[in-house]
Amino acid sequence: METHSADTEYLVRKGSNTGYRILSILTPPAYTVYVLARHGRPSFSINGLLRSTWIGGIAGAAGGAGIAFARYNYTNAEKVRAKRVQVAYDVLFFSFFEQTLTCRIRAEDHATIGGVLLAVLTPAVFWNRARVANCAFIP
Repeated sequence: METHSADTEYLVRKGSNTGYRILSILTPPAYTVYVLARHGRPSFSINGLLRSTWIGGIAGAAGGAGIAFARYNYTNAEKVRAKRVQVAYDVLFFSFFEQTLTCRIRAEDHATIGGVLLAVLTPAVFWNRARVANCAFIP
């Protein structure tokens, strides 16, 4: 039973990361379209755009974790273990290549580097136009 909870925890973390990434990408364009269509260009602000980014990211992380927990906590332990192995090593998609693990690790490393650079550069660019709270929560 202990391995089932460890596998579930791992998959919940992956689900949280996926939800964060998806909603962090989708929320700013959705916010922009909503504000421009509903209120017009004068009501669009950098503050609102930055706020939508971090609020969308938090909502995506919570939603992704909740969905993954509901899905894997009540699933058979063997199926959860197989899914963890599949997610961890990409055995389903790239089983014929030797670079299986290095491709995924490289992609996650590049995502981390890009996130850190964007987290440093965005507040520097928008420091005079946005509130400090909205610049502080940018991933």
